[in-house]
Amino acid sequence: MAMGKNIYAKPFLRWAGGKSWLIKYLDSIIGEHKFNGYHEPFLGGGSIFFYIAPTGNTYLSDLNSELIDTYKAIKTDPEGVISCLEKYVNTSDEYYRARAFCPPTLVETAARFIYLNQTSFNGIYRVNTKGEYNVPYGNRTKDFLEADKLRAASRILQYATLQAGDFDCVRTHIAPGDLVFLDPPYTVSHNHNGFIKYNQKLFSLEDQYRLKRLIDFIKEQNAYYILTNAAHATIHEIFYEENDRCLALSRASLIGGENAQRGQIQEYIFTNL
Repeated sequence: MAMGKNIYAKPFLRWAGGKSWLIKYLDSIIGEHKFNGYHEPFLGGGSIFFYIAPTGNTYLSDLNSELIDTYKAIKTDPEGVISCLEKYVNTSDEYYRARAFCPPTLVETAARFIYLNQTSFNGIYRVNTKGEYNVPYGNRTKDFLEADKLRAASRILQYATLQAGDFDCVRTHIAPGDLVFLDPPYTVSHNHNGFIKYNQKLFSLEDQYRLKRLIDFIKEQNAYYILTNAAHATIHEIFYEENDRCLALSRASLIGGENAQRGQIQEYIFTNL
C-alpha cells in the first residue's frame, strides 16, 4: 500500500481532540515500515488518515453516525454537497435554522453537518439527551465552504470503506502487516490538565480496557498499531508493554472553554512499530 506525505487532501472538519499536532512526529514513529492496509476506528476529523493518504485497503469508522454519513456523502457526491453548502450563509439566524433542520437526503445531511461544524462555537460536537445537536453559534468569519478541499478529500476517500460503529468493529478486517491508528476519547485527565467532556458519549475506563484487548488482538494478527492517549498513570498502567514503545509528546492545549487551561500538555503514544 502506498502511504506517505499527502499535499493534496486535508481535513475538512474542525474536530476537538484532533491529531494534526501529531503529524510532525509521524514519520519518525513509522520509520521505514510499509503497510498492507490501514484502519482508523476513531475517525473524527481524520488528520492522520489524510496525511498518510493510503491507496489500498482502508477501513474508517466512528461511533458518530452523522460524521460517517458526512464522509460517505463526500466520497460519493462531493459536488452535491458543495451545491447544498452554497445555499447557506454565515449568520446567526441561518445557523439556528440549520440546527433545527432535519435533512431528508444524505447529501443535505452532510452539507448541514459541515456548515454547523464550521460556524459553531469552537467546532465541537455535542448533543442533548434527545440526540439533538445543541452547540451555539460561533460568530466565526472564516469561509465555511472550501470546495477544493472537499474534492481532494473525496478522491482519497475512494479507497476507503466507511462504517458507523463501536471501535471493536475493526477486528473484522485486520490482516498481517496492516496499520491501525487508535485515537480514543480521553477518559482521564492529562498530567496537568483538566478533562473537558466534549464527546457525545463518555469513553469509560472499561472501554480503555476493551481497547487494550483490541491492541492485543492486533498484535496477534501480526499487524501494527499506534495509540494516542492521555499522559496519565492509569493509562500507562493499562497500555504499557515492555516490547512496545511509549512516547510522551507535547502539544498545545487547543480546546477552549470557561475552565480550560491553555498551554503545553503531554500525550502518550504507544506503538509496536
